[in-house]
Amino acid sequence: MERDSSTFSPTISRQELRELIRSQLHSLLDQGNLQGAKALLVPVPSADIADAIEELPDAMQAIAFRLLSKSEAIDVYEHLDSSVQQTLIEDFKRQDVLDIVDKMSPDDRARLFDELPAKVVSRLLAELSPQERQATALLLGYEADTAGRIMTPEYVALKEVWTVTKALEHIRNLAHLSETVYYLYITDAARHLTGILSLRDLVTAQPEQQVGDLMVREFVSVKTDTDQEEVARVIQRYDFLAVPVVDAEQRLVGIVTVDDVIDVLEAEITEDIYTLGGVQTGANDYFQTNLWTVARRRVAWLLILLVTNTATSAVIQSQQDILEQVVVLAVFIPLLVGTGGNVGAQSSTVVIRGLNTDEIIGSGAWRVIWREAIAGAFLGLMLGSMVTVWAFWLQGNLPVAIAVGGSLVVIAILASVSGSALPFLFQALKLDPALMSAPFITTVVDVLGVLIYLNLARVTLGF
Repeated sequence: MERDSSTFSPTISRQELRELIRSQLHSLLDQGNLQGAKALLVPVPSADIADAIEELPDAMQAIAFRLLSKSEAIDVYEHLDSSVQQTLIEDFKRQDVLDIVDKMSPDDRARLFDELPAKVVSRLLAELSPQERQATALLLGYEADTAGRIMTPEYVALKEVWTVTKALEHIRNLAHLSETVYYLYITDAARHLTGILSLRDLVTAQPEQQVGDLMVREFVSVKTDTDQEEVARVIQRYDFLAVPVVDAEQRLVGIVTVDDVIDVLEAEITEDIYTLGGVQTGANDYFQTNLWTVARRRVAWLLILLVTNTATSAVIQSQQDILEQVVVLAVFIPLLVGTGGNVGAQSSTVVIRGLNTDEIIGSGAWRVIWREAIAGAFLGLMLGSMVTVWAFWLQGNLPVAIAVGGSLVVIAILASVSGSALPFLFQALKLDPALMSAPFITTVVDVLGVLIYLNLARVTLGF
């Protein structure tokens, strides 16, 4: 349960508040003033306490966490980064761990177990209460990154024949055990989902009315094997607070709540951003991964780009004769390949984002590629005109200026087409479109851009 933070100045920002709590907590713990540290945390929201603990030195994290009451500790623990959760598990006494882990919500517990070593998970599972062990095993039995893995089995189910009075009494008894009570799910004797009812509609109905007369029989649900990104899109599209999860027989097995979706979206966006930059992190937090692993994962992609860039050197070497006679041509190579790479990166970024958000599914690949090609032509004409004037002003050589400006027009179109088409190609090959990242697009455009430039220079200069 979140605590009130009204004792702090209302004019202070959330970032300033977190920094203030962290610095004061660090100071009090450093002085050994445990009572003062405990009093400091009383009015602070659980999420902010978790942030403060994460930023403390490792030796102080367990001390600060032990200052919390059991109910507070459970809530704060769910907000902590998985690496800090693991550190605290190693520092706690056995019973301390079991009490906290047993009281966690099943979906948060499953997420924690995904990060822990198998031996630790086995030990913790064996010590959980039978009910919590069954709930956690259910979630861990589903594939990673699916609705079944991120759902919670803690929901409120009603029966059609119940009266409003009976339904409200049932909710009162289960509310403290449920993830949310804003949506109520109606099931039959075989647990098949037959309808959904909002708490608002229930409390405003007459006491003697039956649930079956109030519920909505047309509803949106997801399957246990639905990808978590699709679940997030469903919740976003319909502005849900939660969406029911059903199995192949349409039996209700859990719900995915909006707070879990926010975590999913953050993780997926982070993964896409890293991939776009050519940084492969696996399933780990980049900043919590040891440096050797980081370097090993990054160097693989960089080696591919390094080998690919040798093609640029080969192109330049093949055109050595014209470069030796018109040395000034080499001056403009970085300008052309840099601009082409930037244009291609822009196109690939918007297309990859459009594919991820389903914005361009209805438009069709060819329509998007054609649109980007026209945009590239406009960009090329604008930039090419300016570069032609600039190159002539610098060198006083009109054929060279025309070669530079004309090449930039062609390169901009090529870069736009490549940047928009390659993500579609990767998607068709069942690969992540984000793999067609800016570094790769830049490398491809570098090779083709230099080839176009030097051959166009041959034509304009009469070689």
